[in-house]
Amino acid sequence: MRLPRTAHTARPWRIHEIAGDFHLEDVWALPTPGGPGDLQHLVHQITSGTNDKAGVPSPVYRALFAIRWQLGRLLGWDKDRDGIGSRVRTLRDRLPADLREAPRGPDAASVPFTSVYQLHDEWAAEAANRTVHAVMHIGWVPDETREGGYRGQMAVLVKPNGFFGAAYMACIKPFRYMGVYPALLRAMGREWQASAAERAAGQRG
Repeated sequence: MRLPRTAHTARPWRIHEIAGDFHLEDVWALPTPGGPGDLQHLVHQITSGTNDKAGVPSPVYRALFAIRWQLGRLLGWDKDRDGIGSRVRTLRDRLPADLREAPRGPDAASVPFTSVYQLHDEWAAEAANRTVHAVMHIGWVPDETREGGYRGQMAVLVKPNGFFGAAYMACIKPFRYMGVYPALLRAMGREWQASAAERAAGQRG
């Protein structure tokens, strides 16, 4: 479910002090109900990639991403010289001392995001190409529908690369809302439910 911008901006996330010059593009409630300490499991799910049938995205989702990566190869959008540490500096260079010394968190295996920092209730990862510098922020928030429950919340922050980047973001917006995000959230929820028994066993252990 898409959320209002205030669902992200009203919370005291550390990302605010690091990415204040980024535009908040989207905020989504994630179908990942859990307990207060379950963010680590969600980060592991996101970064380890989807390998089981329960988490396989829809054909529409796979097709959209296949088209995007093919266009990137043809038009040269995703070359190393346009990535983190080349075209743009990593956000880790902006971290205050306490976050720099905290656990960095894992990099994503299936998508080109590298971790910036991880805390008990938030994780941030970044990616860059010729079009944008983007941040995926995953927060762990109280779930209003379950007493004592928590769930994930995803915010996407972007800094377009000039006019070209802004035009690119405007062009893909309908595809994100109609195809990419709905399929992504469904796949994430299926995989989260499929691993529920494993998480419960770990808590008992």
